[in-house]
Amino acid sequence: MSISFENLPSHFSISEDGTYATLSTSLEKSENDDREYRLILLPNGLEALLISDSETDKSSAAIDVHVGQISDPPNLQGLAHFCEHLLFMGTEKYPKENEYSEYLTKHNGSSNAYTGLDSTNYYFDVGCEHLEKALDIFAQFFICPLFNDECTDRELRAVDSEYKLNLQEDGWRQYQLEKSLSNPNNPFSQFGIGNLESLKDIPSKAGLNVREELLKFHDSYYSANLMKLVVLGREPLDTLNQWVVEKFSNVKNKSVPIPVPKDHYPITEKELGKHISLKPVKDNHGLEITFPFPDQELLYYTKPGRYLGHLIGHEGVGSILSLLKKKGWANKLSSYRSHQYVGFEVFKISIDLTEEGLAHYGEIVEICFQYIEMLKQTDVQERIFREVQSIASIDFRFQEKYSPAYYASELAVYMQRPYPRELILSGPHLLREYKPELIVEGLNCLTWDKCIITLSSKLLKGLDKKEKWFGVEYKMEPINEKLLKAIQNPKLHTDLNLHPPNIFIPSNFEVNKLENVTPRTRPDLIKGMNTTLSRLWYKKDDTFWIPKVGALFLIRSPLAHSTPLNSVKTRLYVDLVVDAFTEYAYDAEIAGIAYYLYTHDEGIVVSVRGYNDKASLLLLKVVEKMKSIQICPKRFQKIKEELKRQYDNRSLDSPNYQAMYYKRYAVTQKIWSYKEKSKLLEKIQHEDVQQFYPTLFNQVLFEGFVHGNMSREDALDMIKILEDTFKPCEEILKTQLVGNRNVCIPDGKKFVYSIDVPDEKEINSAIEYYVQIGDVQDRDLRAKLALLGQIADEPSFDQLRTKEQLGYLVWSMIEEGIGSMAYRIVIQSEKDPIYLENRIEEFLTKLQTIIEEMSEEEYTKQVTSLISKKLEKPKNLSEESYRHWYHICSGYYEFNKVENDVSNIRKITKAELLEFYKTYIHPCSSVYKKLSIHLKSKNLALLKWFNSIDIKKLHELVSSQGIKSITEEELKGAIDILKIQSAGKEIHEIEFEIKKLLLKKVNESDQELSKDMEMMLDKLSKDVVNLIFDNEKDENVEVKNKDEYKLSTDNEIIEDLFLFKRRMKLSPDAIPVLPWDSYYENL
Repeated sequence: MSISFENLPSHFSISEDGTYATLSTSLEKSENDDREYRLILLPNGLEALLISDSETDKSSAAIDVHVGQISDPPNLQGLAHFCEHLLFMGTEKYPKENEYSEYLTKHNGSSNAYTGLDSTNYYFDVGCEHLEKALDIFAQFFICPLFNDECTDRELRAVDSEYKLNLQEDGWRQYQLEKSLSNPNNPFSQFGIGNLESLKDIPSKAGLNVREELLKFHDSYYSANLMKLVVLGREPLDTLNQWVVEKFSNVKNKSVPIPVPKDHYPITEKELGKHISLKPVKDNHGLEITFPFPDQELLYYTKPGRYLGHLIGHEGVGSILSLLKKKGWANKLSSYRSHQYVGFEVFKISIDLTEEGLAHYGEIVEICFQYIEMLKQTDVQERIFREVQSIASIDFRFQEKYSPAYYASELAVYMQRPYPRELILSGPHLLREYKPELIVEGLNCLTWDKCIITLSSKLLKGLDKKEKWFGVEYKMEPINEKLLKAIQNPKLHTDLNLHPPNIFIPSNFEVNKLENVTPRTRPDLIKGMNTTLSRLWYKKDDTFWIPKVGALFLIRSPLAHSTPLNSVKTRLYVDLVVDAFTEYAYDAEIAGIAYYLYTHDEGIVVSVRGYNDKASLLLLKVVEKMKSIQICPKRFQKIKEELKRQYDNRSLDSPNYQAMYYKRYAVTQKIWSYKEKSKLLEKIQHEDVQQFYPTLFNQVLFEGFVHGNMSREDALDMIKILEDTFKPCEEILKTQLVGNRNVCIPDGKKFVYSIDVPDEKEINSAIEYYVQIGDVQDRDLRAKLALLGQIADEPSFDQLRTKEQLGYLVWSMIEEGIGSMAYRIVIQSEKDPIYLENRIEEFLTKLQTIIEEMSEEEYTKQVTSLISKKLEKPKNLSEESYRHWYHICSGYYEFNKVENDVSNIRKITKAELLEFYKTYIHPCSSVYKKLSIHLKSKNLALLKWFNSIDIKKLHELVSSQGIKSITEEELKGAIDILKIQSAGKEIHEIEFEIKKLLLKKVNESDQELSKDMEMMLDKLSKDVVNLIFDNEKDENVEVKNKDEYKLSTDNEIIEDLFLFKRRMKLSPDAIPVLPWDSYYENL
């Protein structure tokens, strides 16, 4: 039965059965793209892009709904994000709350979603054979979600946990401050993440039922006409077409206009001309200049903002960054347009300052405006536009595939943009017309009177305000007169100039493609079988046929990390080379050929990746710089300062990252702590590094891998560049090629290492629970561990995160190291790590029942899903390169690892897996070997006290003193806020916050604030504090089972991680799984 279309766009033709319309013109796509596309429109207004990819081993889908945070009601901020969370929790057709995640996990799939300012994006991937049912489950989110009460309350806490996860993250904190200080009449100023206060307490005061409002929100905005769907599968387009029509035609079209605020612009004259100073969590110094900017989405043909971002953000000779680095004021700079929502965009200049630069921030702002003035006084350069255009065209022409889920998600976003429908694929990438007047128009927006300057540093003083949601300390004032005068009429600076032509833009795209060739599964060893000077692995690209190459070289140097002091010197040397090479290498990077230089456990890695045309030239230049760098004392001091900040800031990483770091430190033989490195760094001078670095190359082994569009001879020439440049004095000894091994936890031993989270204001704790299994080269054991990890993945998340709400971050994973492997669970939570440990062990115990009760059909699905995951092919050249490089760097050279694992996984019976579980994973096993790392928030006791407050008793206390205007529900909400604000504070400071709260209530009730009333508030504040911090309260009052806050007695507490390592035996070193001659090329 046909359905009528309303306002059918041009170039669409209705199908014979009237169930959809198809875009009649072809989509412009990359010439490297072998997928087939079809754009269809359903009668309900939902637009769908169908992609048939006969080579994909994963299918995917995504929907972007054109509604987001700016549609949150003022008294329900975070509602769009909350709606995103709840949509996963069951539908009328599929009521089981974890049916979606369970189905995907069992069929090699995954899912995610995010909420932006004006869009909400949902996406998943799944094994190719299982797309149809996954689509059906997915479609029901947008037709009949349940939003049941139990899930609503639970996911509200998940949203709150996500908010608390980011409380100490500087990026989130600064962005929310930027929003909070924007025009309060525009919803951009609102709090988009949401928490218990914004989604429970505030609506409760307003008499709102959150679930009912959620249903209204979904009913109001989740309309087919606001949705863009992408489906990618192996099936023919006609099959995908049929599935989309069947499953998505019932999404209701409510003819909702795009919800964009039009009455008030987010940044008005009132907000412009301001200087904002703020205090970050980490010890970094930053400067940001923000300008309101024309929405570039409508200017897709010309993209004038890209031209300006290219020039202002350039890092070569004549650039802003080049000048700032010479002065010792900055280390990094970026310049970019940031699209916020339809009709609202900003242009930003963001600079990473040195401490000296912080003191000269005004002059830095002036230099930025001097560069902008230089651009205004110089005609728009067609040469530069054509360079930007050419690079964009080349990149689109040779665009490679990547994750199907991310591709679908990204395309769904592109479909919301105002491109002609045939340009959905190319519109975001290509620059089609040179229109200098549009560039001038954009440039004229970058003016002194239309900017906001934001300065960020822990050294800033006089910050007299605090942002409501994240507690950011800040100060806002007009830009000072001296700086205003300087940027109103900026003088030109002789060191600021347009960059010269880019010599790295590739011109040779010839690919030696062979027909009917079977792709090889591993690289060949073409040099170095019988030498310890150099080894070279090589694989001609036989899959992707693009003019690109990946060339990676590990310079194994026994000296590099032989001592912690040498390790720090090596890192300084690498950072100094990268810093000195920036101006030359930047042109190469933007032209699609980048180099990477970084330290490695066994030395230094240098690599070149991108278009092969100029790859050898770039490698030669970077190696020459490595060989001959003359260290500038001034730059040395700035690089040293930056490295010191990096080392010290690691203690302010999220607790989960710190837990993972301490675990790695505990199980890795040779690794130096950041504290040790930071201390040693202080005494190193530039002369020390200048004298040290040449000795790194006296005795080395060069091990390289060249993969891509490059001949064998050219690959050999690349490693010869390293040999001829460094000219090692002697070959490395075989006894010096021992890898960095792991420690072996003894059978039956359980260890716990507990340490406080250093950040006084961090309310989250974390745990890494690490169960060591055995030798990674025990292939039978390795296969069983992989299968166990597959089966435990979804139940661990469902139990620990969804049902028990232990924290927003809950991960379970398999780890393979040198000589060992392990099963890991990581959780970040407000709860005590001891409690988390006991909940993890409870889950691991219940895992036995999950395996035992699994039907043979379910078991077979899990095996098939894991095999599908293992057999996934690399999506692009880089993925394949790094897969082989991993095997080279591991020292095992097990290039056929996937085939070995799949072969062994196929053989595992359910009974054998259960036996493996009982032996290695069950916490009561006699060979169970476990290490857990506890990162304990210093606010744990505070949180326990707050969580155990008797709200009724507290309400009676407050009411007894005449403050009757506050309800129990309001008091509970206020205590939740106070709990976060009290982190890291002294008792007298908490008293002050309580008094402010009570004072606010007195003012709201129109009671007279007499002297007696003020004295009463002082006393009441103390009484409230005494009630909260009642020393006689049982510290475990919040839990029914107090044993859950006790470690089992078979745990051994680690006092010193270094001494712990010294007691442990080491795992076997990595040795090649095959004789060397098995790897040598077959000539």
